[in-house]
Amino acid sequence: MEDTKLQECLRGPLVERDHPGYDEVRKLYNGMIDKRPILIARCLDVADVITAVNFGRDNGLLVAVRGGGHSGPGLGSCDDGIVIDLSLMKGVRVDPIRRQVRVSPGCTQGDVDHATHVFGLAVPAGIVSTTGIAGLALGGGTGYLTRKYGLTIDNFVEADVVLADGSFVTASKEENPGLFWALRGGGGNFGVVTSFVFRAHPVDIVYGGPIFWDQRHARLIMQRYRDFLPGAPEDLGMFLGLKTVPSTDPFPRAEWGKRICALVSCYLGSAEQAEAAMRPLLRDLPPPTLSAMGMMPFPALQGLFDPLLPKGLQWYWKGAFVKALSDDAIDAHLESAAKTPSELSLMHLYPIDGAAHRIGRNETAWNARSATWSMVIAGIDPDPHKAEAITRWSKAYWEAVRPHTSGGGYVNFMMGDEGERRLEATYGDNYERLAALKKKYDPSNLFRVNQNIPPEP
Repeated sequence: MEDTKLQECLRGPLVERDHPGYDEVRKLYNGMIDKRPILIARCLDVADVITAVNFGRDNGLLVAVRGGGHSGPGLGSCDDGIVIDLSLMKGVRVDPIRRQVRVSPGCTQGDVDHATHVFGLAVPAGIVSTTGIAGLALGGGTGYLTRKYGLTIDNFVEADVVLADGSFVTASKEENPGLFWALRGGGGNFGVVTSFVFRAHPVDIVYGGPIFWDQRHARLIMQRYRDFLPGAPEDLGMFLGLKTVPSTDPFPRAEWGKRICALVSCYLGSAEQAEAAMRPLLRDLPPPTLSAMGMMPFPALQGLFDPLLPKGLQWYWKGAFVKALSDDAIDAHLESAAKTPSELSLMHLYPIDGAAHRIGRNETAWNARSATWSMVIAGIDPDPHKAEAITRWSKAYWEAVRPHTSGGGYVNFMMGDEGERRLEATYGDNYERLAALKKKYDPSNLFRVNQNIPPEP
């Protein structure tokens, strides 16, 4: 390998193991994972990406691709290979007339929200503003706007892609439609996306925030939420969490460390409209221990939990799709949630009904169109000594509730140890087509540091 020639061909910096900034640049979002690539190519443009892809392939290196750097299983890096780092490729261009947004692959969700909000628009995405938009979008993308406007991939219009052979193509419904289909939920298996175009929707000031109840009321809250959600207005996005009140401001000191059941909502309308929409849910429920809902700019809601989830925490998560939330399932949840090993550990149920159900399961690679929720169980703690405990709890919780799930899971809520059968269950009858497209666009499986779909034989 001639690293000097690679650096000569890159506009961005090439970080090697002897570089003084190597340890800082290679750090991952999940502090539980430590990887040591040989090279980190910090790309500034498409030419850099093509150069890095060609170099990795021609030299037989393991290739990892990092966008916003928010991967829970650390799939934006690798040991003894090359990281194609897109995090410096930032840029958002909003077309307010066409309501379309072109986004570079290093952008976070917060970058996109900031750019679109001034025009009274938003792209449907997740619930944490530090999330990288590239990984979120390629995996599906669920959040506050899913019920009203669909998944992030349902608002995906076009992508520019560098393929494994170094060629550059555009994927859309008109150009390379098979590749475009695969990118909408198939993850980073098919190439390096260097530009996304998304549809945006009218979203400005929203009524949102959390409501907490003591976890002793959780069974009732979960039953009421289960029964309420299918008939709720699609202007209301609401997820449920079994959590613990963090021992930090701005939470009331008297509530610190208490286990809770939380509903976190976003309503696209006035406070009066939101309160009317939520009244059937909240009627006759016990008084909450905290209610912090109010009118706020949409980006403020998106960033509400950022201070609790800085880079470098220990993470282990498991995900699954849920179609029905039976009383037996609720009891299984509550038994495991009562054993959380840390204040940040949690279970969330994110709704994927409404607009997300109006797309057929074969229209995009994302196959879970009949599910009602995407569930994540996340063991989280800042202390590396707690890594084993949070991993053990997450796995045990998942095993306890797995009989009540639909099989498969959201690829953005999987660690790197899921296995091919788990992915087959996740993609269902779309898996065979994905494997065929993988063979077409990446026959040597160059892009395999991901939730990998091997090329069909």
